[in-house]
Amino acid sequence: MSTTDTPTDASTAGEPILSVRRLVKEFPIKSHSVVRRTVGAVHAVSGVSFDIFSGQTLGLVGESGCGKTTTSRAILHLQPATSGEVVFQGRDVTKMSKGDLRRMRRNMQIVFQDPYASLNPRITVSEIIAEPLKIHGLYRGGGRAQVAELMSLVGLNPEHGNRFPHEFSGGQRQRIGIARALALKPKVLVLDEPVSALDVSIQAGVINLLEDLQDELGLAYLFVAHDLSVVRHIADRVAVMYLGKIVEVADTESLFERSQHPYTKALISAIPIPDPRRERERERILVQGDVPSPANPPSGCRFRTRCPLRMTLSETDAARCADEEPALVDRGLGPQHLTACHFAESES
Repeated sequence: MSTTDTPTDASTAGEPILSVRRLVKEFPIKSHSVVRRTVGAVHAVSGVSFDIFSGQTLGLVGESGCGKTTTSRAILHLQPATSGEVVFQGRDVTKMSKGDLRRMRRNMQIVFQDPYASLNPRITVSEIIAEPLKIHGLYRGGGRAQVAELMSLVGLNPEHGNRFPHEFSGGQRQRIGIARALALKPKVLVLDEPVSALDVSIQAGVINLLEDLQDELGLAYLFVAHDLSVVRHIADRVAVMYLGKIVEVADTESLFERSQHPYTKALISAIPIPDPRRERERERILVQGDVPSPANPPSGCRFRTRCPLRMTLSETDAARCADEEPALVDRGLGPQHLTACHFAESES
């Protein structure tokens, strides 16, 4: 079974509301000559598969540049995928016409990382939240009341709707972005690093708001982040991404307690522990070097050039890492916990 053919939630009960299969996104590299030719490609996303279920959250984590944001934008067709399928309620988003895509976007919305950059500074908050309603012809006959209701839903005072974005704090601006995303009553929310630009004290309030909204509205979340401590709090399942591929996926508790992939172990070991004594005594797993270029990824296992486990392998086993790409499969912890590492068993 190949990495690209393995759904990350294959054994979860029920039908997924969103299924991503073998998703690939490449960006062409053009020459600098007078006649611009394609001389290569940046392999941003390389065969990613996963399922998202109603009322649940899938966390997508990894270092900067691993392809998380590109994956989220390709799912929404903000950046057309090179190949693969994005199936929402039985229909492939990548093959939809412009009209069908427009209607689909009522059910799939995104909350961006920077709450200020994603809001139009020249119009009031009420106009920002009302904009999707007007675009889809849903504002007439109660649109103003809907805007006030949405502001209350995300913890904002409806009387402040005539203010502009710069008059709100960072956390309040993110709540405005969430209200705007909820205006069309979507079924899936893509959350692209929604709290990374906020102070820690504000992050907790936004995360709690997202959890309350999910419980109340039955929303499905794709939560993109690099902070595993935040993901551990909100996600039901976690998929770890490295250089365009998913290297491990599991239920949140299983991933944090019984992680198998060396990259996942390194990410978890970097999470600070609030107890100073335990923080000093615990073993840290360090990943050496920089992330390879996605324009020229390593052969075989993409993590092998930085893998601390590979340094302990025999010459024969190390050659296998270089020659053979590991499949994302069950390595002994059950079908809900999948790992893409030839020697994950030795780390169990």
